[in-house]
Amino acid sequence: MMNNNSQRGLGRGLDALFSSSKGVDAEPLIKSVSISEIIPNKFQPRRIFDETALLELVSSISQYGVLQPLVVRKSNNIYELVAGERRLRASQQAGLKEIPVIIKDYTDREMTEISLIENIQREDLNAIEEALAYRRLMDEFSLTQEEVAKKIGRSRSVIANMVRLLNLHPKVQDYVSRGTLSMGQSRPLLALETLELQLEAAEIIIENDLSARDAEELVKRLSEKKKPAKQQPKNVEEKNFFVTEAEDRLKMILGTQVKIKEGKFKSKIEIEFSSSEDLERILEVLSGDEAPAPSKSRGTFAV
Repeated sequence: MMNNNSQRGLGRGLDALFSSSKGVDAEPLIKSVSISEIIPNKFQPRRIFDETALLELVSSISQYGVLQPLVVRKSNNIYELVAGERRLRASQQAGLKEIPVIIKDYTDREMTEISLIENIQREDLNAIEEALAYRRLMDEFSLTQEEVAKKIGRSRSVIANMVRLLNLHPKVQDYVSRGTLSMGQSRPLLALETLELQLEAAEIIIENDLSARDAEELVKRLSEKKKPAKQQPKNVEEKNFFVTEAEDRLKMILGTQVKIKEGKFKSKIEIEFSSSEDLERILEVLSGDEAPAPSKSRGTFAV
């Protein structure tokens, strides 16, 4: 039987969708058809089926039969499944030849919407399947995230966050689909700059069984690690040994601070002085007329 998940507030709900298409009666006729005449729903969002749960349903159908009819639409001489793929698969495995169905005249758009809502109501979709279903609604029917949110009965931010999971590395998406990574563990990976880095982080999370909080910290560390080191200012770059030695000699000769700045084509020497008298003294030293004297330098001139 269909679970009642009204607490999730999913749009109009399946009952409304099933009973409102193109004036079809609210209590449709149930018909028994051959299983071989039913083809799968091409709009089915689910890609992975829980084998254990499916075997339990096979056992139940073998004992009690199909208690809830499938919903199908007529397409030429066959029936296209709208809702009930697990029941169809289980009935095939149980060896049934016929199965009860309700025939509806749905459009492709209605089939996609019903398949999505049916699976979400039963919480059968994993996060990636749900994200793909939302993306399919947006791409194939030109819906905005806001419009999808209204149909499904969720907030636009939930739809946006789910769809963002499709930006993960394909292998990481597969980890999420199979439950190897949880939503909490995988969501921080979206902050990483490259798909390769996402995969690297995902494998570290899985190998070390990191929590969602630990996954966030890992992403922060990886992001910092990949940032280029800040370029040091030129004035603190390591200088040539001979340049440093020349600076020291000039300091002793002139009795003041001296800096030699190397350039690609030209270099310069900066000499500090504290007053006009100090500058005069330095000039006399350079001309060889006076011995150096200590000075508290303040000004600077370049030669």
